[in-house]
Amino acid sequence: MAGPEPEGEPEARAEAGPAAQPEDDPAAPAPLHVPRTPTGNAETDAQLDRLADVDHLATDGHMEVYEDVHRGLRDALTALDARPGPPGPPAPYSSNDSNRS
Repeated sequence: MAGPEPEGEPEARAEAGPAAQPEDDPAAPAPLHVPRTPTGNAETDAQLDRLADVDHLATDGHMEVYEDVHRGLRDALTALDARPGPPGPPAPYSSNDSNRS
């Protein structure tokens, strides 16, 4: 009767072992937990949230995420330049105009 119990335990440990191993592996990617403060702009916040993806990638995968986020932020800034802004204030009268009478 004692034979089947020890066999079951090592199998349970073997199944749990690989799942627990990456946490113990110093070479495994480690989350940086860098705080990201929301900007209030949904598009920008989505790009910044994408930076959290690097927490689960090896270092050689970071560049793709960084380039993607950079491209998204650059596109958002370019879109701001393309939109017409509010009309500017009227030009003030110049001092030359007041001398004319």
